[in-house]
Parts: sequence; structure tokens; C-alpha cells
Amino acid sequence: MAAAQGHSSDHSNGADTSDSAERNAVPRAFLQAVDALRAARLRPEIEADPTRPPQRLAPHAYALEAAVVDGDEDLADGRLVLLHEPAGHEAWQGTFRLVTLVRADLEPEMAADPLLPEVCWSWLTGALEARGLTYGEPSGTVTRAGSHYFGGLSDRRPATQIEIRASWTPREGQGGVPDAAAHLAAWCDLLCQVAGLPPSPAGPADTATGVVTLPQRRGPQQA
Repeated sequence: MAAAQGHSSDHSNGADTSDSAERNAVPRAFLQAVDALRAARLRPEIEADPTRPPQRLAPHAYALEAAVVDGDEDLADGRLVLLHEPAGHEAWQGTFRLVTLVRADLEPEMAADPLLPEVCWSWLTGALEARGLTYGEPSGTVTRAGSHYFGGLSDRRPATQIEIRASWTPREGQGGVPDAAAHLAAWCDLLCQVAGLPPSPAGPADTATGVVTLPQRRGPQQA
């Protein structure tokens, strides 16, 4: 399994924090959190790639994007961003914030479930809690959008996409550093669950979730 990778930014045009001069200008707590994310080992079904982080949400940011891959199909994809405001942020109630987008296509019968948004949100909170993570100020949206095709596109099946946008404040541990690797693992659990994969076998640091996943399905359509 490959280690997670990503890009970080401290308003220096997204330059990588591996540069020694830049690292000296970045808070130690943020560097430790980023290093933990980069060293994290991901499930073999997940492919992670670097992506440029947002520039205006916080003084320091790190981002990666990932997809759950089955052969040539992407069953689900998403982005995870770690934000850091050394002075603290009133709305976050902390100095770190995790922001995510997760999306996947659904089969029509699953998309019609009126409780699907509530279930999807519970997958996020359940993934965090299953790994024993403490977090605060969670917020987000669950959106489902349907597409029906006509005319020259009428041979395509109706498609419905679920999209989870969320953010939460990870608890800061020793030295003000959150357990970034564990939060990444929980996020990967969510990504795999939305993709319809079963939970990964419980390892020494894992807890079996026992949650219900969506049935495996085709990957998201490309625009």
C-alpha cells in the first residue's frame, strides 16, 4: 500500500513543505500533522494523489484527493483538506479543521431511500467514533442529485450522485497536534463505505464498525 501524499500551503503559492527553509517558517504542530498524513498507509483499494489546497481558508493548508478504484472504475472519490490557524478560530473552537468532499454514484433504488441523507451523515460520524476519535463543531451537507437522459443520450441509464460535504475540528493532543493519521483512516473508511465496500478487517488499532454499506455499483460518470 502506498503512503498518502499531498500538497501543503502557507500562502507561498502552494510550495511543498519539504523545503527546509519553508519548513522553518511553518508551525511545528502543522508540520507534524502533515508528516503524519504523508506517512499514513491506505487501504489497497484507495489511490491518493496530491492536490493544491485552498489558499484563503487558513494560513496553513494541506490537501489530498483520493478515489476508491475497482479495475478501471472509480467507485467513489473525494478530497480531504487539513487547515491550521495557529491563533485559533472562533467557529472551529480550535486551531485545526478538517474539510472534506466525498461523492459517488448510486443505483436508482438506493437513491430513492428517503433516509439516505441521514444515513450518509451517520457514516461520517460513525467512522470517526469507530476509531475512538474525539472531535467538535461538526457541520456539513448531504446532497443527492439525479440525472435523466433524453434524445441522443436516451440510451444512458438514469444516474444519481450522493455528495457529502463536511468539516469538523479534531481534538488536539500533545503539543497541540491532532491525530491526523487516524482522522485520515476514518475518512478512508467513509470513502470506502460510500463506494459500497465492506469494512476493512480490524487490525491492532482498528475497531470493526458493523455498519451497513451500499451495494457495489458502477463508478461515477465523468463529466
